[in-house]
Amino acid sequence: MGRVREFMKRKNIVISAKRYGIDALGAMAQGLFCSLLIGTILNTIGTQFGVEFLNQVVATIGKGEQEITYTVGGLASAMSGPAMAVAIGYALQAPPMVLFSLVTVGFSANALGGAGGPLAVLFVAIIAAEFGKAVSKETKIDILVTPIVTILIGIGVAWLIAPPIGAAANAFGQLIVQTTKLQPFWMGILVSVLVGIALTLPISSAAICSALNLVGLAGGAAVAGCCANMVGFAVLSFKENGWGGLVSQGIGTSMLQMPNIVKNPKIWLPAILTSAITGPIATCFFKLEMNGAPINSGMGTCGLCGQLGVWTGWLAPVEKAVENGATAITPTAFDWAGLILISFVLPAVLCLAFGLFFRKIGWIKEGDLKLS
Repeated sequence: MGRVREFMKRKNIVISAKRYGIDALGAMAQGLFCSLLIGTILNTIGTQFGVEFLNQVVATIGKGEQEITYTVGGLASAMSGPAMAVAIGYALQAPPMVLFSLVTVGFSANALGGAGGPLAVLFVAIIAAEFGKAVSKETKIDILVTPIVTILIGIGVAWLIAPPIGAAANAFGQLIVQTTKLQPFWMGILVSVLVGIALTLPISSAAICSALNLVGLAGGAAVAGCCANMVGFAVLSFKENGWGGLVSQGIGTSMLQMPNIVKNPKIWLPAILTSAITGPIATCFFKLEMNGAPINSGMGTCGLCGQLGVWTGWLAPVEKAVENGATAITPTAFDWAGLILISFVLPAVLCLAFGLFFRKIGWIKEGDLKLS
């Protein structure tokens, strides 16, 4: 057993919740952002603003009925599987030969995982990367052994587990989406609070929303919860952190407050209570739907990606949203008012009000929200 531990230490194979649940999951979201999300944004810009270069076909694969054409955005979106796998490998500190081999692994896992491809890529890429790291530089023909092992293990595992993982993730996501349609008030609260908490925790709410394909009203509730935490903490801590803190938390991430939350969990209550209010307002009153790429549901105001997702969903719903009955719409003044109020105004006003109350009763003290 001691020799096994020594080998794993030498190979930098660390089996832990942090390595897989935080580092790998967070990196996966970045890979998804740099492929699928950017591709969706480019396609929407090209369509809505008539940018010829973004609308024209730049690549064609196959012939006849099998022909598939791609725009610039389409090419970016098509590479989501490889991008996620490479990002995961990077987070696991995989050596170059393993990292490059994960391109193939990510493509296969995403393809075999179907609608739940992102979650399948997470599991498969981790397994393939760790096996690849184990054999890396152990033989004199490393240039052959490492990529062969990584790719064969990856594709083999993907063939076995990606379809059921994808199906399970898709089914669970569908359950959330459909239940939110049936019970928009209670599910609005539940989804908003849980996704908002996930966004502030050192895990990836974006990756979770993407893996579960959260679109429609459920996606709108998720956006509300994320904004409640990001904008809420930004405004709540303005006294301590000023404009720098407002921007870094409001457009960056509320995760910056985690060290302070560990010291005093009560500082999280204003944001959580705010998300419990804005979630059902989004689902029941404004009927805010997020029908863009599901990753946007878990982004909140980070780079305004949550708002861009709602906008792209209005104009050109993604396939998963269309399957759930979404159609392209021309947003009205009411739609825009709902998006602005849910994303910015209500989180700022409500979280500040709750914060003032908790400061008054002594649950939040001077310096509790100071970013280090």
